[in-house]
Amino acid sequence: MLETSARLLRLLSLLQAHREWSGPELADRLGVTARTVRRDVERLRELGYPVHATPGTGGGYQLGAGAELPPLLLDDDEAVAVAVGLRTAAGHGVEGIGESSVRALAKLEQVLPGRLRRRVGALNAFTVPMLRTPADRVDPAVLTELANACRDAERLRFEYRDHAGAATRRTVEPHRLVCTERRWYLVAWDLDRDGWRTFRADRIVPKPPHGPRFTPREPPAEDLAAYVARGVSTGAYATEATVRLHVPLAEAAAAVGIAHGVLTAEGEHSCLLRTGAHTLDVMVIHVAMIGFEFEVLDPPELADRVRVLRDRLSRALDRPGGAPSSAP
Repeated sequence: MLETSARLLRLLSLLQAHREWSGPELADRLGVTARTVRRDVERLRELGYPVHATPGTGGGYQLGAGAELPPLLLDDDEAVAVAVGLRTAAGHGVEGIGESSVRALAKLEQVLPGRLRRRVGALNAFTVPMLRTPADRVDPAVLTELANACRDAERLRFEYRDHAGAATRRTVEPHRLVCTERRWYLVAWDLDRDGWRTFRADRIVPKPPHGPRFTPREPPAEDLAAYVARGVSTGAYATEATVRLHVPLAEAAAAVGIAHGVLTAEGEHSCLLRTGAHTLDVMVIHVAMIGFEFEVLDPPELADRVRVLRDRLSRALDRPGGAPSSAP
């Protein structure tokens, strides 16, 4: 009996983690026969879990929303409280739990009855949070839609606005969501541009219907966080630079966010920062405001701009009483 119960929990977890499974796929994952899978599905149905079955070669099993919240999970009030809490955490960037909140919310909303969805929607629509949030925050509903498309390996269609506000239509094969301290990014294979791209989630407007399903490709990098960091901190800008920071890597990492540059260790007391900016003048301010001693390695023009700023600041300090000067 204990072995059967453990298998039922494993089966339920698989059904919650993926939109649809074929009988042979579930049998292979569970290490049982297809007949045992059918019996276990019937047991889940007896417990109140709405497992739908589609016959035929393209069919399979899918966990759907039922008239009642499935037993052994949460009662109505608890389910509403959890859903609202997860939406708040996902939408307001609670440190360390944003990504987990989106995954959990996607699972919960998949089986949430319609009457509870309406309660959750009302609470979110008519509640004004007094929370400090970034202006470019993303709608949690968009995050869950993106997460579902990643989970189900389903092509995604959306409208995307670039930094200038120009909109384009995209069709992609979504891979993963990556979150930083302030923003969410979608890593996906862009079918029209035939390559991997990183999209800011707050600039995405989904345009369903989505699909069809696709076979996932090899990811662009083993460390997706580092991949996105390189793209958003350097590749997205017209000007790139490498500077040496005269502090240990750990100290620099505490001040340089993942979206502000890519750090690599160089020695015990220094590290390298690869970063980007729209112009060299902006780059000078960006590097100087990090707050560490530094030297410019590349490009040489950036070192020239640093000297210009140094001389300008020196003149400002040396000028008595703020007297005007004709110096450039």
